[in-house]
Amino acid sequence: MRHVDFSPLYRSTVGFDRLFTMLDSLAQPDQAQSYPPYNIERTGENTYRITMAVAGFDESEISIESQAHSLTVKGEKSDEQPEGREYLYRGIAKRTFERRFQLADHVEVASASLKNGLLHIDLLRNIPEAMKPRKIDIAVEKVDAPKTIEAQIAS
Repeated sequence: MRHVDFSPLYRSTVGFDRLFTMLDSLAQPDQAQSYPPYNIERTGENTYRITMAVAGFDESEISIESQAHSLTVKGEKSDEQPEGREYLYRGIAKRTFERRFQLADHVEVASASLKNGLLHIDLLRNIPEAMKPRKIDIAVEKVDAPKTIEAQIAS
């Protein structure tokens, strides 16, 4: 059994459609991409970095697009061969690629840089103040001292 049917869960949950779609896509090995290789690292409490090995690509041949919980990195290499060059062996990949990443809520792209054949994309998780956990102070009510009833002694 390689496929799990999530349809009964769709009826009893609200707002988790994206989660089930992601789980469905993980179960399909034919969509697995292997080029270009990449790393995802946590660089701070709310910062992350995606590093992709894009040797042979220039800044003008790579495009990065961020849109509603999705980050897409595309690389398109021109087929033009420089004049006066004849390749005897071509081992550096020059194929086009498209890599998609699912971003969590409130994660946005902070910056991107290309250095030594590595594309670095810095991400920042910026949670709005209204959604951050906050401490609620507990008010203490004054409790009056217990009243005592004094009885008079009959003479």
